[in-house]
Amino acid sequence: MSETTEPNVGSFTLGGPLTAEPAGPIEVPEHDEWPLPNGFAWVFPGEGDHEGLVRPVIMADGFSLGRSKLDRLYHGLESGYPFISELRRRGRDVILLGFDERSASILDNAQAAEAAIMRAIAEQRSEARLVVGGFSMGGIVTRYALADLESRRIDHRTGLYFSYDSPHHGASIPVGVQAFSHFIPFPNDFAKQMNSPAARQMLWQHYDKDTGKIGVAPERTEFLAALDRVGGWPQIPIKIAVANGRADGVGLPEVKPGDVALRIERIYPGTTFYTQAQGDDVTVAYLNRRLPKAEKTITTNGFPELDGAPGGTLHTYQILAETLRKLGGKADLRHEDVCFVPSVSAVAIRGIEKQDDLYADINALNPDESALDEFRCSSTTTAHTAITEELCTWIMDRLHD
Repeated sequence: MSETTEPNVGSFTLGGPLTAEPAGPIEVPEHDEWPLPNGFAWVFPGEGDHEGLVRPVIMADGFSLGRSKLDRLYHGLESGYPFISELRRRGRDVILLGFDERSASILDNAQAAEAAIMRAIAEQRSEARLVVGGFSMGGIVTRYALADLESRRIDHRTGLYFSYDSPHHGASIPVGVQAFSHFIPFPNDFAKQMNSPAARQMLWQHYDKDTGKIGVAPERTEFLAALDRVGGWPQIPIKIAVANGRADGVGLPEVKPGDVALRIERIYPGTTFYTQAQGDDVTVAYLNRRLPKAEKTITTNGFPELDGAPGGTLHTYQILAETLRKLGGKADLRHEDVCFVPSVSAVAIRGIEKQDDLYADINALNPDESALDEFRCSSTTTAHTAITEELCTWIMDRLHD
């Protein structure tokens, strides 16, 4: 560590189970690879005696930093429940869609999705309609791609669209954590991820590193306008979605608003993160560093209690604490996980700005409030994009020719 700076603790990025590095080597079956604009795809044929694509299922990667690592995505989709293997056993051709830069604009990555759809149509040897969707951001990318093709009167031949814990109404990363990424006195991957085009498009509230203000990023406003221009949603396919959070309004009851989530000593001494509480002038983080000397208090106004809300969770504070410990810090970790994609956002039924909507009992709502034709929430709170038998079999039961 330099004698004039704190250590660079921003070498990590936030991600769910589908981006995690496996403990051992990854074995991926033989597959073809398609080069695409702004991306690429791996093609795994379904079981059965046939040539070419017959019943294609396109599944898009989610948000992270850098090029898609489709070997990790494959591993993640086979962990917890063998989703790809079961699709192939049922005669489905699985096409994993990756991006050259996962944090690039959703509009840019939608070009890869549109190209994958058109190539699948060109190579298909049957009249079966496509299944197209994705995980996390991948569900937003494919939602836009299908709607854009429809707006241009291009036949995407897609019968079913699905999303898996995708932030249709926005995602949440604690703004104190966002601010900390820029408080680190070095350029770092974490700050790059938090300030990327895709993050600014998907996050409900974003911390601006230049002004220190918290609000809706201009890129989000522009993206939502672009989505509106193509109709908001594809109209031709059946639209379904699953959420990793619960539907009964219960999230993380142990995450009380205003609690200490993580306190750091030795390096960045005294830096403390608090769980999100309602109200105005609410302190969500105190940031302190010795070298170069600086301190900052991050406050919010009018936020709901996002961190403990029903939804797919992220190991936000656990990841941060482990990184700090590796670099000599002492971490008092009280809450490892917080809500990342609220259930009401994943099933597009309510916004996440208001407390009552965020914690709504989805089971008690009229399902027609959702933009989706059908949806399913997890029976228990699970990690964002965690692959479970409950959610995967629900999706597969809706795949019809």
